[in-house]
Amino acid sequence: MRVTFALALLLAVAWADHHYDHLAGDDPNHGHHHHDHPHNDHSQHHHGDDMICHKLAQPNADFAFALYKNINSKNAAGKNIFYSPLGIATALSMLSTGARGNTHDQMFSALGYSSMNQTSVNDAYEHLLLMMGHNQQNQVLNVGNGLAVRTGFAPLGSFIADVKTHYSAEIFNVDFEKPQEAASEINQFISDKTQGKIKDMVKDLDSAMAMVLLNYVYFRGQWEKPFEDDKTDKAEFHVDENTKVMVDMMMRTGRYDFFQDVDNHTSVIMLPYKGNTSMMIVLPDEGRMKEVEDVMCKHHLKHWHDSLTRQSVDIYLPKFSVSVDAALDDTLKELGMNDAFGDTADFSGISEEVKLKVSKASHQAMLSVDETGTEAAAVTTIEVMPMSMPEKMVLNRPFLMFILEHSTRSILFMGKINNPTEA
Repeated sequence: MRVTFALALLLAVAWADHHYDHLAGDDPNHGHHHHDHPHNDHSQHHHGDDMICHKLAQPNADFAFALYKNINSKNAAGKNIFYSPLGIATALSMLSTGARGNTHDQMFSALGYSSMNQTSVNDAYEHLLLMMGHNQQNQVLNVGNGLAVRTGFAPLGSFIADVKTHYSAEIFNVDFEKPQEAASEINQFISDKTQGKIKDMVKDLDSAMAMVLLNYVYFRGQWEKPFEDDKTDKAEFHVDENTKVMVDMMMRTGRYDFFQDVDNHTSVIMLPYKGNTSMMIVLPDEGRMKEVEDVMCKHHLKHWHDSLTRQSVDIYLPKFSVSVDAALDDTLKELGMNDAFGDTADFSGISEEVKLKVSKASHQAMLSVDETGTEAAAVTTIEVMPMSMPEKMVLNRPFLMFILEHSTRSILFMGKINNPTEA
């Protein structure tokens, strides 16, 4: 199973016709938060529950659900929703290192970081990216950042140091005066990082662009318990009361963590991947999707997670491959990040000479789900099944899904599959 995501934050600028060489100088006053502690000593961060990256888990989960509610309110009927809350939060956090004043306050408020300072957020992301980089043999999980900087524009040295140190950002120069060439270089970077899955993300670049901040999340996992090809059959999927589509419905009987949440009108199952990652699928009862969406929040996610018990389940899951593009400008403004997009934007932590603002935030994510989870995995697992009748979970109508990374307590991806046949 492959899941890929990329986010581009485009920083526009009013270019005055002056020379750039004096922009390269570092301002010593901006370096005050670099080396508060030795950055290579991650030993103190690894003691179970007090891992430094776990500070991000609660605010990032709140942000994930706030994003969902906003995106869902704009979503056309029958269209899939799919995005990486972790990716979006990471890119915005990287950008916030260069924000000051109200612009910074609004970003931190929307991200839920108001009780933290920039240093602690930076350190938490540095640790989170380090944790995710410890790649398990059975899964590929690449989370990273890039910064395409206008040739001749030199962001402050303190900003460059921060994004490299804490956000593992790769920095490269592009000539925005040749917008098509610039776009193709940026798209090549994204394509390389997402194993060719996301190719033409950036289009229509403005020649006055100063920087494009990029974030990518690429995940490829194998089901711990693969589905068997010969059990996959054609079946109907009910997009809505009037629309049915034919899908390839995979089927497996096995021991899964399962929970029927009668109070919240949902059934929940956890499908583990090899490694530290799982897909949680939440199926609202017939006709209850909107009700579940309106109330769901991080507490539901925790309640579902904590209530799961190992049971025999007949699970029917459609094969699908979805790709979703989203413009996030309005969503981020509605979540309170107004100044970043406007003429009052203060990104003086990136450049004191040049006035910057975010001109566009765009996001693309894709997911493909099949029997093995990935290209090929010939493994036979024999499970001892108890004699009781299995529970049955048939995903033949819209369902919600979360891809969770357990060691960092991150929601890598989430969304709603309204129509598995909509590519």
